[in-house]
Amino acid sequence: MKKITIAIDGHSSCGKSTMAKELARRLGYIYVDTGAMYRTVTLYAMRNNLFTSDGEVMVDELEKKMSDIKVSFCLNKETGKPDACLNDEVVETIIRSIEVSNHVSKIAAIPFVREAMVDQQRRMGAEKGIVMDGRDIGTTVFPDAELKIFVTASAQVRAQRRFDELQQKGMPADFEEILKNVEERDYLDSHREVSPLRQAEDAILLDNSNMTIPEQNEWLMQQVEKALQ
Repeated sequence: MKKITIAIDGHSSCGKSTMAKELARRLGYIYVDTGAMYRTVTLYAMRNNLFTSDGEVMVDELEKKMSDIKVSFCLNKETGKPDACLNDEVVETIIRSIEVSNHVSKIAAIPFVREAMVDQQRRMGAEKGIVMDGRDIGTTVFPDAELKIFVTASAQVRAQRRFDELQQKGMPADFEEILKNVEERDYLDSHREVSPLRQAEDAILLDNSNMTIPEQNEWLMQQVEKALQ
């Protein structure tokens, strides 16, 4: 059976990664979480004091250090899923913290960071048979993807999901802080100069505010079957 490229874009905390991982597993495709790539660069910048006291990125210093940042994915033998790695250190849990969430949109808006990550993403998807999620997969990374999905949900629903996720992992969580972060990231992601978050003209809209995960997975498989035809 032929293999296709599946691009899943959308707002933060919509469950894009969860659905993309499960879809890739069911299809036997490679899964790439591009948001994790930007979060990993953000973690490097935080660890190396590349933010000013008011939260701005020291862009010139970061650019000098980009060659020192190796972002990769390592297979987690327990879960069978890929974990984000920074210079071969597994950082999957750390990059999901609210501290990283508060900084990632500014890192992701930097042109040379996006250029480096997009080049890597295109190399990963060269052979097709890939499910990739992020903010600009269907518009910038793979504009010719055979299937494009754009995911959204209300800010309240997304904040609650992030809150629940952090609590389940035993990480500190404040709902109001998370909601503020979700709304701020929506604005920053949609208004950045390079590859802003937007729905591709040929993307299928999925509002999963009131859907269960099984319902969502079934809907996705129906779209894949249509695309494969």
